[in-house]
Amino acid sequence: MHRLEPEPGPPTAVSADLLVPGGRRERRSPGEEVEKPEHLSIVVPVFNEERRIEQTIRTIVGYLAGRWKRYEIIVSDDGSVDRTGAIVAMVQRDAPAIILLCSDRNRGKGSAVRRGVAASQGDLVLVTDADLATPIHDMENLVERIRAGADIAIGSRGLRESRLLVRQPLRRELLGRVYNVLVQLALLPGFSDTQCGFKLFRGPVARRLFAHTTIDGFAFDVEVLGLAARVALNVAEVPVRWSDMNESRVRPARDAFRMFRDTVRVTYQLRTSQYNLAALVAATGQSQAAAILEET
Repeated sequence: MHRLEPEPGPPTAVSADLLVPGGRRERRSPGEEVEKPEHLSIVVPVFNEERRIEQTIRTIVGYLAGRWKRYEIIVSDDGSVDRTGAIVAMVQRDAPAIILLCSDRNRGKGSAVRRGVAASQGDLVLVTDADLATPIHDMENLVERIRAGADIAIGSRGLRESRLLVRQPLRRELLGRVYNVLVQLALLPGFSDTQCGFKLFRGPVARRLFAHTTIDGFAFDVEVLGLAARVALNVAEVPVRWSDMNESRVRPARDAFRMFRDTVRVTYQLRTSQYNLAALVAATGQSQAAAILEET
């Protein structure tokens, strides 16, 4: 747990928490029943995923059925040149909760996620990779942390309790560790894994944060978490199961350089106040962050 996440407060004697299936935890007085089914948005960024996107969508829909009353699955296509869009459109006929967003060209994973989050309407927004390297069932652990007070719950492969079922090739794993050290030194001390593609946000927080992001590539995770830390949002790292899926879109040589360059850019922009943090604070209602901004 990060220092950004407050300790849970003591229980109260006059009210209790009610968690309905697929719903939010509500405060209720004795004898009062409250049910507010939450709306869940799942954002899946894709690029040339014709080989697995149908199975991914059907796996997600199968998991959500009976668990969530209201949900949407937003497939954000980052300019695929294969049959990804056509396959998603076909699956839409059986699952009307699917929304397909198409970019006219390949801009990068960060751009695809930003577009998907902007289109979301959910009270909670999950961003997950198309390969489901982390099983969709692990979302339950992230939801629990949001229920406990976190604004963002991120899957982390770096925690002791996490289970790496299929590890990455040694070269990629070492590059990932080096990158994480650099991120901790420059921007996010204490985070054991910023790059796992499995993150859950409170809906309004996700939409406000991503509206302020500028990175189109793979370093978008660092940017959004850097902004969250800067405005004192509560971020929880959560252990997950994870398997390397071989068909990763990350190309170590080229993308490692771009991620390093973009991380330097984000660090510079945060340290020189180039983001409109005042607007972000006002949008997220963080009194802690307001105090921080007064000092800068």
